Amino acid sequence: MRVSRWLADRWVLIVALLVLGYLALPVLVVAGLSFNRPSSRLSYDFNEFTLDNWRRPCATSDMCDAVLRSVQIGFLATVVATVLGTLLAFALVRHRLRGRSGVNALIFLSMATPELVMGTSLLALFVSAGVPQGFWSIVIAHVTFCVSFVVVTVKARLAGMDRRLEEAAMDLYANEWQTFRRITLPLVLPGIVAAALLAFSLSFDDFIVTNFNAGTTVTFPMYVWGAAQRGIPPQVNVIGTAMFAIALILTGLGALRARRPTT
Repeated sequence: MRVSRWLADRWVLIVALLVLGYLALPVLVVAGLSFNRPSSRLSYDFNEFTLDNWRRPCATSDMCDAVLRSVQIGFLATVVATVLGTLLAFALVRHRLRGRSGVNALIFLSMATPELVMGTSLLALFVSAGVPQGFWSIVIAHVTFCVSFVVVTVKARLAGMDRRLEEAAMDLYANEWQTFRRITLPLVLPGIVAAALLAFSLSFDDFIVTNFNAGTTVTFPMYVWGAAQRGIPPQVNVIGTAMFAIALILTGLGALRARRPTT
């Protein structure tokens, strides 16, 4: 009876943990394979434990060049998309613009559009406009689909803000810039940071849109896709594990900062 009562009280938590464990299983497999010395380039079975993959993550120079290129593209796309998306979110939440409902529909339409359609549409646009395909065409393409996710994330943060805090600051003789810098920005900053991290993850991970608009430029996802035909080097698992660990650390630091009591 005690066991059944305990399960009845915590079955939602148990199901949630099982689902999270199932979702984390591929990540654990990749992390385990990062310490593997495969028997051949086309083998994915765990053959022998080794730390050489972590000691020499750039044993394949082409792969590290692709990783660096993906980081550069992700950084530029994140900065531009975060700035544009944040400004657009403020405009949609704080001002009654004509056609605001239509803009909101376009934002969600961009998120719901299949990547195949997005990639081919951008390719047709670049070709018709005479834009050369390469590094900068990838950046523009990534900004295009990242802006919508930034807008939705920052809008959710702005919608939960209490406008009376800003009104109280202005009642205490703070001007608009002081109110924004000392009240609005600190409150919205967690949402902006979350939107930036999401935009970087989407940009770094994208393959379909990038493949249509890359030209001869090779990003990390495109390198993995090409290497799959001749054998993926184990250092790919190192890069994947490292990126997941960095994201996990940043998320943990953000959660700890949110739980820290304010003075």
